Amino acid sequence: MLRLLSFALSLCLILPASLQAQTLQDILQTHQDEVLSPGRQSVGVVLDDLVASGLPQALPFLEAWRDREIVQRDSDGLFFRAIEADDAITLEDLDTGTTTTFANDDGLTEARPNGGVRRAIGDALVQFQLSDPDITKRQAAVDAIARSMDASQLGPLQASIAGEPDPSLKDTKERLAGMLAVLFGETQEARIAAIAGMADDLSVDVRAVLNTVLSSQPQFAVALPDDANVAQVLTVGVDLSAQEAYERLVAAELAPALVTSAQIREALVANIEGGMVGGVPVSALNTDAARAEAYDALAGQGLVAPRVTPEAQTAAVADHIYFLQYAEPDPVITDAAEQALAAVETRVAVSQGIDLGLDALSLASIYFLAAIGLAITFGVMGVINMAHGEFIMMGAYTGFVVQQFVPDYTLSIIIALPLAFAITFGAGVAMERLVIRHLYHRPLETLLATFGISIALQQLAKNIFGTQARPLTSPEWLDGALVFNDVIAISYIRIAIFVLALLFLGLILFVLKRTRLGLEVRAVTQNPGMAASMGINPDKINMLTFGLGSGIAGIAGVAIGLYAKVTSEMGADYIVQSFMTVVVGGVGNVWGTLAGASLIGFLQKGIEWLNPSNTLAAQTYMILFIILFIQFRPKGIVALKGRAAAD
Repeated sequence: MLRLLSFALSLCLILPASLQAQTLQDILQTHQDEVLSPGRQSVGVVLDDLVASGLPQALPFLEAWRDREIVQRDSDGLFFRAIEADDAITLEDLDTGTTTTFANDDGLTEARPNGGVRRAIGDALVQFQLSDPDITKRQAAVDAIARSMDASQLGPLQASIAGEPDPSLKDTKERLAGMLAVLFGETQEARIAAIAGMADDLSVDVRAVLNTVLSSQPQFAVALPDDANVAQVLTVGVDLSAQEAYERLVAAELAPALVTSAQIREALVANIEGGMVGGVPVSALNTDAARAEAYDALAGQGLVAPRVTPEAQTAAVADHIYFLQYAEPDPVITDAAEQALAAVETRVAVSQGIDLGLDALSLASIYFLAAIGLAITFGVMGVINMAHGEFIMMGAYTGFVVQQFVPDYTLSIIIALPLAFAITFGAGVAMERLVIRHLYHRPLETLLATFGISIALQQLAKNIFGTQARPLTSPEWLDGALVFNDVIAISYIRIAIFVLALLFLGLILFVLKRTRLGLEVRAVTQNPGMAASMGINPDKINMLTFGLGSGIAGIAGVAIGLYAKVTSEMGADYIVQSFMTVVVGGVGNVWGTLAGASLIGFLQKGIEWLNPSNTLAAQTYMILFIILFIQFRPKGIVALKGRAAAD
């Protein structure tokens, strides 16, 4: 019975206190002074109680407090949110939300937290916002934690993970909680587990966290301290110079500073007496040795600080051990971080190689598209067409014009591809009929004529479209990139160009291997005289072949225009690479063009990776390599037989 009475009495004492904790106003009344005049050191008590209360009204109070909208009514000491509107003050109850309007602010005292307090309130707000129903607020809270990386945020962040409904944000929270656990985990086991979980993450911020754990400071001592977590023992003369080592001793006031030549000169000037300094005539102070002797004499008289001899400097340096000491005192933690960082850097290096390969493959696809038409015309006809780049330009401008009339970008591209082929096919046939056919077997005249046509087409494009770059907009489904991890990514436009290059490869192989036109083209390529005797018209085949090559260049122009700028001079950016691709791969051979495009694409990206700051130098090195390559294999990677071989 006595125990029951004691228990009932305890409930009577405890219950009122628990009821008081149910309202926000009661918490604020407990900390009146801290709420009204908060300080950076005292505000933490209020914030801890608010966070621990779990009251939903604590979040809007913190926002109002941060924004300096909280006032205290002098008559009863209660706190309200003050809203000014229409020359009136509206007080909003912090628990119920009921409002009362007053004509002025008489009898109200405003709480004015300073900048440091407002930052502390912002940190507390983050903890509430982590579980806010509004996903934008939850995302903002996670972003705020990522910027500050404070130990106080680890617990609230971990507690909010289980109830996070958005899968993407949940993954972000888990990842951020792991990084915070690496830095601020409560136990060694927790930190090591978090570090191990980072070994598969290639992001820059994870590497930054691991590097923070492995951050070190230069130290020195007579002997290595037993309790020091040493990152590296530095060897004087290898890892740091003797001069740097001695300067560290001087900075720690463990060795006298070296006397510089300027200080010696100033001391000598200040101590000239009767034309003498330290027993040495001023006229004799024309060498470093003489000035040093005079200075040493002054030091012997106690007039200046003595010089540090090289021997004394060497001895002082030799008496100490120089090392890098981890800021993290636990060697087990730093060992785990080193292993994780090594694993991450290895994966990053592999991923960078894969990413470089994808870039090279994409560039090779662009070069293949630009060169395949030239490979056909050059291989079959032996014509050096310097206007091939302008057919690419014509195709790109065709796509631009179509988009002015067809606003649907997907449909406009579908229309532009065959239209660009038709226009450039017709232009190529016209060029062959009017100019090229009269210049067969005259390569120099053909080169000059096509070069002149190239300039004329460029000027015509400038007159029609102007000199400004024109946009050729890709469809929305080509926006963005395919991301494999934080290192490997490739844009959807590049993927589309690669797929288009594969389609062209298959189409051209089908035409050349499975159609009558392809059979006649191959016959004329190998032996035009024998083909003519079999009833094939080489003149007609040349015309169709030149038109086909020009039409393919037009389609390539549409694809390239989605990736690069569309200007009247864009063809000049690809004509050199196109000729190099054809010559290196093998004239007139589709597989040779593919091999040449791959070689040049991978070679250029490799050189740019070795020398990323100078793209022009990379192109120069590439051309030099190709010149050397042609010296050893003049007919290209895949050489033709028949007429091409004889030529």
